[in-house]
Amino acid sequence: MGSIGLTEILIILAVVLLLFGGKKIPELMKGLGSGIKEFKNAAKDDQPANKKEEEKKD
Repeated sequence: MGSIGLTEILIILAVVLLLFGGKKIPELMKGLGSGIKEFKNAAKDDQPANKKEEEKKD
């Protein structure tokens, strides 16, 4: 009952297609992809800064 099957995925995709239309979906995916990429880059940039701050405390 907790897992999503093929039928549920197809229903979700059909609803998304009806709501946004075929032309808008590639724009949404491009925006989502660039947002994830920016988030990963920000996370990478933040890690060395945290390590430097920890070294200064010691």
